[in-house]
Amino acid sequence: MRILGIDPGTIKLGYSIVDAEEEIQVVDYGVLNFPPRMPIEERLCYLYVGLSEIIAKHRPDEVAIEEPFIGRNVHSALAIGRAEAVAILATANQGLPIHYYSPAQVKKQVTGYGRSDKQQVQEMVKIQLGLPQLPQPSDAADALAIAICHIQQSRLNRWLAKQISK
Repeated sequence: MRILGIDPGTIKLGYSIVDAEEEIQVVDYGVLNFPPRMPIEERLCYLYVGLSEIIAKHRPDEVAIEEPFIGRNVHSALAIGRAEAVAILATANQGLPIHYYSPAQVKKQVTGYGRSDKQQVQEMVKIQLGLPQLPQPSDAADALAIAICHIQQSRLNRWLAKQISK
């Protein structure tokens, strides 16, 4: 199973592609960067095109997207929501199943603690994926963490389903 992990953002959108058979293997990860002064509609267009190209190149089976954290900065939350909507559109247009995870779910699944900081998440992603160094930038590390979260949650759901059917 190949997973596309997405950490939405309108200036930096983190993405990851991982294969999840017995071992989790990194295929690709990175960030789509957009100039902050570029009008939002242009950034969203580039985001859609960039994600569409990643999907065409890597052919993921499923998508895991981190839901926006709604804090005190409503403007940021709205921008991230726009990026999330474009990511949903780009992946849904390809008929891909989409799964959503809160930041706390991702942190808890990857580090064991739902309030871990970015450094702790990066370190655990590095360890779990056997990477030689911390994945950079942090948006790409977050996208890897989102993919790991989805894989672990999927494995747990399959195991629970088998236990129930016994």
